[in-house]
Amino acid sequence: MKQINRTRALHDLGQSLWLDNITRGLVTSGTLGEYIRNLSVTGLTSNPSIFDLAIKHSRFYDKAIQEKRTAGKLGEALFFELAIEDLRQAADLFRPIHDATDGVDGWVSLEVSPSLAYDSPATVKAASELHAQAQRSNLFIKIPGTEEGLVAIEDSIFAGVPVNVTLLFSATQYVAAAEAYLRGIERRIAAGLSPQIRSVASLFISRWDKAMMGKEPLALQNRLGIAVAKRVYVAYREFLASTRWSMAAAAGAPVQRLLWASTGTKDPKASDVLYVEALAAPDTINTIPEKTLLAYADHGNISGEMPWDGGDSAAVLQEFVKAGINIDSLAAELQQEGAEGFVKSWKDLLDCIESKSSVPAGAF
Repeated sequence: MKQINRTRALHDLGQSLWLDNITRGLVTSGTLGEYIRNLSVTGLTSNPSIFDLAIKHSRFYDKAIQEKRTAGKLGEALFFELAIEDLRQAADLFRPIHDATDGVDGWVSLEVSPSLAYDSPATVKAASELHAQAQRSNLFIKIPGTEEGLVAIEDSIFAGVPVNVTLLFSATQYVAAAEAYLRGIERRIAAGLSPQIRSVASLFISRWDKAMMGKEPLALQNRLGIAVAKRVYVAYREFLASTRWSMAAAAGAPVQRLLWASTGTKDPKASDVLYVEALAAPDTINTIPEKTLLAYADHGNISGEMPWDGGDSAAVLQEFVKAGINIDSLAAELQQEGAEGFVKSWKDLLDCIESKSSVPAGAF
């Protein structure tokens, strides 16, 4: 089977493939355009860890950092200018897809400062300002699905800012995010505003299995993340079938699409396309690391689409419960660890930018 057919098969199933990566070189070299043309990539996501690695391990940003520092830009303001420059170029590459799908696809994502994860008002303010600064209608602002983040999500949707809800780990957390989105839409409808504000809800998968590595019985290895995903897919379908959502949809509200995140395999002994193959599902998005995308294009296959009824997920989750795993508690821990991890990457990123800002002029 040719490469293009493997990724195209997922697209034809009804699943969007978004690249979980952004670097200046990826955009300027033409590689992203190639992925769009040949591998059915129809969107892109970013996060602080991705930008930290991109800036730390390349020279693409060095001159721009120096120039912006000379112009008086510092810290977060300097970083967001760099990130928005990259994401504008990527958004423009995806714009034909965005237009052709009437806004369903063709998105890029930028995260608010992770230090705001537990500050609702500051998150709402930052989301609005960043979206306005980017000047691209096909750019999502990423807001974590923490308790405070849920308030910010509702308020941001009401304010007309498209939101990618990040750091979701369970059906309970997904439903809370979906309801926050719906509340924002309902407020817009009640206020006589257009309900056409889009959102996606990002469920993290492989971090479940990384957390369990070496702790679960052999028969349960690398099965928890997929079981959780199947359970969330059921919740997603149930939410879209609810009377409350149907009323919003009848008023013109678009579906908040379910997005699979963290889909690169963490276990070196497992298949490098484990999660991509298992998460093939209509009306979803898989934001996929570049290495995993290329692996799937080379040797991935769809073994069947995700069952609407959850398949074996209830039985698998029960096996983990019997093994002493509290799923809800672990979901909360993973969300907290994820937020803390992004804060660490954020600090590393700003330190990296500061160090490159200090390089003597003319060194490039």
